[in-house]
Amino acid sequence: MKILVVLTSHDQLGNTGRKTGFWLEELAAPWYVFKDAGVEVTLASPKGGQAPLDPKSNEPANQTDQTRRFEADAAAKAALASTAKLKDVAHDEFDGVFYPGGHGPMWDLAEDRDSIDLIARTIAAGKPVALVCHAPGVLRHVIGADGAPLVKGKTVTGFSNSEEEAVGLTKVVPFLVEDELKAKGGKYSSVADWQPYVLDDGLLITGQNPASSAPGAKALVTKLRQMGK
Repeated sequence: MKILVVLTSHDQLGNTGRKTGFWLEELAAPWYVFKDAGVEVTLASPKGGQAPLDPKSNEPANQTDQTRRFEADAAAKAALASTAKLKDVAHDEFDGVFYPGGHGPMWDLAEDRDSIDLIARTIAAGKPVALVCHAPGVLRHVIGADGAPLVKGKTVTGFSNSEEEAVGLTKVVPFLVEDELKAKGGKYSSVADWQPYVLDDGLLITGQNPASSAPGAKALVTKLRQMGK
């Protein structure tokens, strides 16, 4: 089983002067879900090389057993330092794709043609795509085989408006994930802030927040096993 994990290359939090990137738990927890299941994992990002970590995600209050395990894992850190360039990877090399969140993807992956094409082609090939937290926002420009937005009519979730308000970035982000999914015709739902919540609609798996990253990764592995991978 081969899974491509797509990370952001964007490290600026709007015009705040603060750093952003991917959220550590959303890579670390799935990384070990995949590794413990015997999955071959490839990391990619728009620019390749070292993907930027949101420094806030590695503060003590946000650390977990899995983030600490990742930070102490030389092989994992080496993979993160040498991500492939997204334009150089093809959907047919992988059985499924996983997108961690963090605020970074809202600026680059949401508008990145290689990412948009990767998702569309992966789904068209009958392969699943899972996205958690802010990452479902990268679906905003993806068009399905029917010519409509990929999320139209799909049950989806992602970082909620109330969660964005709670972290004080409603006016900083380029769009709100919940509003964008609804605007594209998605059947959006969420649970209480910070609680795990994953939705599985055909080939599209979405998770609401950091706590949903491990369950989202497990859902992707389960889906692939059901498909005989």
